[in-house]
Amino acid sequence: MRLILSVLVFFSMSLNLLAQSDTTTKQLKDVVIYANKFPTLSKNIVQRVVSLTDKVLIQQQANTADILTASGQVFVQKSQAGGGSPVVRGFEASRVLLMVDGIRMNSAIFRAGHLQNIITVDNMILDRVEILYGPSSTMYGSDALGGVVNLFTKQPQLFISNVISKKAPWKVNSNLVYRYGNGQNENRQHIDVNIANNKWAYLTSFTTSSFGDMRQGNKRLAAYPDFGKRFFYVARENNTDVLKDNSASVNIQKFSGYNQTDLLQKLLYNPNENTEHVLNIQLSNSSDINRYDRLTETSNGLPVFAEWYYGPQVRNMVSYKLSKEKLNGFFQDLTLNANYQQLEESRMTRRFKSNNKDYRFEKVDIFGFNVDLLHQGNSSELHVGVESYYNKVGSTAYRNNIATNLRSTIATRYSDGPTNMANYAIYAQHTQFLKRNWVLNSGLRLNNVQLNAHFKDTALMHFPFTDANQNNTAMTGNLGMAYNGADGFRFAFGASSGFRSPNVDDLTKVFDTRTGYVVVPNKDLKPEYTYNTELNVSKTTSSYSIGASLFYTWFKNALVVDNFKWNNASVILYQGVMSDVYATQNKAEAVVYGLNVNGSANLTPNTILAATYTYTKGNYADRKLDGLNTALPLDHIPPAYGRVGLKQDVKKFSAELFTVFNGWKHIEDYNLNGEDNEIYATKDGMPAWQIWNINTSYQPTKKLNLSFQIENIADLNYRYFASGISALGRNYVVSCKYSF
Repeated sequence: MRLILSVLVFFSMSLNLLAQSDTTTKQLKDVVIYANKFPTLSKNIVQRVVSLTDKVLIQQQANTADILTASGQVFVQKSQAGGGSPVVRGFEASRVLLMVDGIRMNSAIFRAGHLQNIITVDNMILDRVEILYGPSSTMYGSDALGGVVNLFTKQPQLFISNVISKKAPWKVNSNLVYRYGNGQNENRQHIDVNIANNKWAYLTSFTTSSFGDMRQGNKRLAAYPDFGKRFFYVARENNTDVLKDNSASVNIQKFSGYNQTDLLQKLLYNPNENTEHVLNIQLSNSSDINRYDRLTETSNGLPVFAEWYYGPQVRNMVSYKLSKEKLNGFFQDLTLNANYQQLEESRMTRRFKSNNKDYRFEKVDIFGFNVDLLHQGNSSELHVGVESYYNKVGSTAYRNNIATNLRSTIATRYSDGPTNMANYAIYAQHTQFLKRNWVLNSGLRLNNVQLNAHFKDTALMHFPFTDANQNNTAMTGNLGMAYNGADGFRFAFGASSGFRSPNVDDLTKVFDTRTGYVVVPNKDLKPEYTYNTELNVSKTTSSYSIGASLFYTWFKNALVVDNFKWNNASVILYQGVMSDVYATQNKAEAVVYGLNVNGSANLTPNTILAATYTYTKGNYADRKLDGLNTALPLDHIPPAYGRVGLKQDVKKFSAELFTVFNGWKHIEDYNLNGEDNEIYATKDGMPAWQIWNINTSYQPTKKLNLSFQIENIADLNYRYFASGISALGRNYVVSCKYSF
């Protein structure tokens, strides 16, 4: 009820302003976005795009995933404190494309479940975040079914001297940041240094982050008095596992802490005003991160696991980008990006009272290259590009007996022989500026995705095949119209298609997502497609803005996890446990639809009220062998969610009071075979919740900025849908930024 009231209060105020405000035509600020890779006015893009540029929102969060949560624009799932998996329009993980500085983060082993890769991008050095909603395969290729999350780090800044000289002097600027939060004993230290003259600029950024065990909220619903409580944990004493009582500290989520280090180095060279060279190096490395949800699993009153943790998550990237403007010939602008990424992740598991510890390691080398060209005519723009990404995957595994130190062989997570995946594409996007404020968008992309996987050791799992190969070609496109009225009224309607080719995770994975449930490879997978229509309507004046987006997506050949037979058996012995066999299969034709309403109002020149609300619904028809279709809930569909905030800016001081909320996700709306994780919910599903937060910032001098935040003021105990860890309780955060 509080959720509904918050939304109604906002919209009643907005409508009142709509009736009373001066709506005479005024010049409104145009928002520049990079949805089409080149700088573009947002009003010329048909699909919904949200640009997050508030530096308090971006940099005053524990990690990059929390930016999306705090914004209210994207739902984020968490299986552990060191994680965050964005869900865009009912699509998650490998069906949402993550980009950093124009480079694909999605690798061949991005899984369909829940991911934590987004936190490897340091939010302390982020400049902005752009969220593209709906299929974006024309510009971005495979994986962009639900949308794209574009992360842009800061650029080095040149020093332009007022002195007329061929060579300007060097100038140094630096920022020091310290942040502390008591809710998880958070300590973050950051420094960035910009050294520049009028042609060269060097930017170095370094951040260290330490997080202790997360304390969950203490105020629980009466119907679920013990939900989320941590009553036990496992310790190793005298070479045996011991069950420890945690009743005195049930809100402390033991072993949820982790550390992370991030380094960024950029070198910019501008030989002239029309040419720019950028070398971009990013390194991210974490400590071990416990899979908190798996450590809370029990069977017959005892823990299932004594250990379950991810090894250090490594993301190393180096890229070179060339940008040129005002070229002679048909195309005036050019960007070229060549990049290399090295990714490492690992999983270590050991069952309670067992001496057998399993180690699985994955390494991915990614080579990327893309060229984009832009023609700008008097009444149109034409953008063409080519793109190529090549993934080389290595997967190894072994079992070590911690008592005898003897090693033995176990099944690898992915194919253990030579495995690679390549994406190739050519695309074109056309924008036509028509009369009477109309804009026409159209685009086409030809995609080719190749995958070759070889299984070397097939004895352990009794593989019925040794190779899995894919060669998929698809054409995707978009078509839409937008009307931008002189009075601030905007209307846009578009249709687009999306394409995702099965990756190495879909095709070759062997893994138990929960005890007694094992997923096996299925080499006969086909690509999945989405076909989307959306309608966007908004009204913007100098005093307020209000808008709505409606979308409907048809999801064809959807990959879902369902019962499967492995060598004609529906149950097999996996890691000593008799487990039901499941596999990813093209079994579904799904629909996903929903709406977003949003708006903001300038109550005074320094006071802004803003709100956003998103509702999503999805189900699929399961194609059974008997020919009968059964309608089932689609997994990854979040409950209704949103945000309402009131922000005040007065000279050196700013403050915002805001609420973030989620609606109910009832158990009957869970997909019990997918990734909805009903075992970590209550018997009725995931309850609705609403938390209140306050952010304040004070800048006594140009060099010093102090901020104070209170998150979850009421200390509510709540959990995001599909998540295996409860959210942070009341959290006091202080931070200090010194610039010189």
